[in-house]
Amino acid sequence: MKIVVDFDLCEANAVCMKVCPEVFEVDENDYLIVKDETPSEDLRAKVEEAVRRCPRQAIKLEG
Repeated sequence: MKIVVDFDLCEANAVCMKVCPEVFEVDENDYLIVKDETPSEDLRAKVEEAVRRCPRQAIKLEG
């Protein structure tokens, strides 16, 4: 699985970080950082929930 973020849509509201802090982080400048673009399968459920809960639908999964 690979995480793809559309940074033109992303508002860095940190919903994804709250759901899956192992993969997503919003820094002090309100910029989303994807800590691991290809996380392990054991995080799939949390990443999929973060994708579903993104208010701007800026996060997609490939694979």
